[in-house]
Amino acid sequence: MPTVLESIAFLKQQKWIDLTHEVTGDIPYFASFKPLTEETLFTVEENGFFAKEYNLVTQYGTHIDAPCHFSSGKRYLEELQLKELVLPLIVLHKEAAVEMDNDYQLSVADILAFEEQHGRIPEECFVAFASGWSRRWENHEAYYNRDESGQAHTPGWSLEALQFLHEKRKVQAIGHETLDTDSAMECTKNNGLIGELYWLSQNKFQVEVLTNLSEVPAVGGAIVLGVPKIKQAPGFTIRAFAII
Repeated sequence: MPTVLESIAFLKQQKWIDLTHEVTGDIPYFASFKPLTEETLFTVEENGFFAKEYNLVTQYGTHIDAPCHFSSGKRYLEELQLKELVLPLIVLHKEAAVEMDNDYQLSVADILAFEEQHGRIPEECFVAFASGWSRRWENHEAYYNRDESGQAHTPGWSLEALQFLHEKRKVQAIGHETLDTDSAMECTKNNGLIGELYWLSQNKFQVEVLTNLSEVPAVGGAIVLGVPKIKQAPGFTIRAFAII
């Protein structure tokens, strides 16, 4: 039986992939929010120590959504269990499909096709939708991808796929590269994020605005989430990485 120290040594020999965007006041963000602002309060030269003050919304950059973000009465951020923050990682690679159709919705058929090739998705894992959308991160116009009328065209999960992952596979959490769970067209059609509402209503969490998922294999990896313990928070900016 390996010890904890032996397990850590083994993990450090593997490949670690940062899934987190750098946080600044110049990154894409949800339209209802404001960008991050910062102020230097003290400097080493003048005060003997360096400190800053940041002002940012809880859902900013690569971030975690606690269930209460969309569902009253569900868990706050600090109520997530520690063992939920280190999970087996399954990645559904649909980069080519999204490149062909920016409004792409990941479907149950996509999940079943994945399982035909890689085997059944295990319970209590983290399933990520690799759309390749994070490659647009530095080009805000391409990331928001709005047409002449102002309608955004971004990919997302179908409601049916989320229901399947929860009800049939008992998945613990999901993640994606976009700002929203649902595709932008579906959000407009339904006048709301019905997929995100469904998922968080199950008292489960998600991670949004991931990056580098294209570097992660479909199976065999793990995701680690560095999450602050802020009382009654609906989410927060995090550090996410994969070990493969």
